[in-house]
Amino acid sequence: MNTTLEKLGRFGVVPVVVLDDANDAAPLAKALCDGDLACAEVTFRTDAAEESIRIMTSQYPEMIVGAGTVLTKEQVDRAVAAGARFIVTPGLDPEIVRYCMEKGVPVTPGVVTPSELAQAYVLGLRLVKFFPAEPSGGLPMIKALAAPYNMMQFMPTGGISAATLCDYLRYEKIFACGGSWMVKGSLIKSGDFDKITALTKEAVELVHTVREV
Repeated sequence: MNTTLEKLGRFGVVPVVVLDDANDAAPLAKALCDGDLACAEVTFRTDAAEESIRIMTSQYPEMIVGAGTVLTKEQVDRAVAAGARFIVTPGLDPEIVRYCMEKGVPVTPGVVTPSELAQAYVLGLRLVKFFPAEPSGGLPMIKALAAPYNMMQFMPTGGISAATLCDYLRYEKIFACGGSWMVKGSLIKSGDFDKITALTKEAVELVHTVREV
């Protein structure tokens, strides 16, 4: 597996961030690093995403920052140019997967069905995002999918919370979990970065109860 992804997997949880204002990028990055979670998936849902990635990766080079909700090859290029080290897509688009692989950029597409998982396997992937996790059956569904595809690893994202994190991480096929509960938009907008650090530390402690880091 790619070195960047290996490092990402060691964190156990990846904050999924939506930033409406790039001015929040640096204090958010500091809050995550202060919480011992030097990684983030910044979603390309807002106009501030590209500049936010640029700020976070330049001011906090120790962080592993990726771009999420990537829908086009043009977004791949913009994200990578801004400093993104991995790409996450909400669904499985073979064209984008191949494009990322050609550029040597780790890509984790979203899947939720056996057919999509089969396509990911044929494309050469061994890690996929399971999205949206909780609405799609959660851990029982992942275990059902992993039975015939036991060579695959999963990064469930969507509806996961501090209450369910450990249950997911105890299953050996879980690479890491994506989560937004520690980086809620309301906390970012109110500037409550101390709270984000506290929630991040709690998440890291939960990971440590399940995994040796």
